Amino acid sequence: MNLDFDFSQEFPYRDRVYLNNASTSRMPNTSIQAMSSFLSKYNEYGPDSEMSDSYVRERLNNLRKSVSQLIKCRPEEIVLTQSVTDGINFVANGMRFKPDSNIITRGSNHEHPANHYAWVRAGQKVELREMAIDDTGYFELDSLKKTIDDNTRLVVLSHALFNTGSILPVEEIGDHLAQKNIPYFIDAAQTVGCINDVDVNKIKCNFMSFNGSKWLCGPMGMGIFFCRKESSEMIEPLQVGGESAIFHDNKIIHKEMPARFQAGFRNWVGVAGLEASVSYLLKTGIEKIRDRNIKLANLMREELSRMPGVILLGPQEDTKRTSIVSFTIRDQDSEVVVRRLEKANIVLAVREVFSKKIVRASPHFFNTESEILRVIDALKN
Repeated sequence: MNLDFDFSQEFPYRDRVYLNNASTSRMPNTSIQAMSSFLSKYNEYGPDSEMSDSYVRERLNNLRKSVSQLIKCRPEEIVLTQSVTDGINFVANGMRFKPDSNIITRGSNHEHPANHYAWVRAGQKVELREMAIDDTGYFELDSLKKTIDDNTRLVVLSHALFNTGSILPVEEIGDHLAQKNIPYFIDAAQTVGCINDVDVNKIKCNFMSFNGSKWLCGPMGMGIFFCRKESSEMIEPLQVGGESAIFHDNKIIHKEMPARFQAGFRNWVGVAGLEASVSYLLKTGIEKIRDRNIKLANLMREELSRMPGVILLGPQEDTKRTSIVSFTIRDQDSEVVVRRLEKANIVLAVREVFSKKIVRASPHFFNTESEILRVIDALKN
């Protein structure tokens, strides 16, 4: 199979196959250099000076423009955070709910902890309703419709599942919720940078959270919280400071978006790194990245399907999944398999589907065909 493109030289590494991009991805050389350059210039200008302040603002504005291009929103709707978890907690802990309100989530024992625990805690104050799901993590739209009532104040979904890569029909659900004027939160940690056409206007979500260190190939400690400008008043900011508010007539008055939610954010070097990474992805083309990811995933699934005892998880149709390839091997402990692979310089991950341990591979566009085949050979041996 000819995969046409080879980006591997842009992502520095030695003899080590890394297929855990759904957790944290490698960074391209340009992003590492951008962070080093930022630190040098920031130090040279004088950290607390007009020149450094202007330099930082330029980085912030450029990053917001790039990310807004990715998800089709306005730059001022991009709030910079540390992680996906930050964005989830902005909504779960900051949204104003009446005591008789309810929040609807997908089956929690098939959900990532970041998009589960915050809602469980919110459920101590209001009713938390979980939709019934099947053994793949999917649910019927009718199940959602039956769960909604006049007191539903928020619906929470992951765009794609962290364990199997299954893509949920978030646009179809968004259409239904928009008709009922029910706020909508999306955890897009497993889609932005991995699949094309993540469009907040098509999804019709009010809020979305994702991070920079997974499929966006940015540094750790950088996250993005999308908050539709018209929805910002629904949330009381969890923090307040001089960057996010003013003190007037003995009252705290929150500033406009995005400053409203950014009290104390200081990860400027992370901004420089993520700005370079997002620019790199946009220049490469998200559609090209998606096509390459699926080709790598399909190659791996095809090879695994030939191995006796291997059970593949997730949808067969590649339009319904990301590049995550999850599987189990009969009579083999998934944790032992992953540990043994790492000793062979191959990095995969252990995850869970309900309570069952599985092996998860998550190739990205800089991985190569030869790396996939090396993993297959290691598994055979």
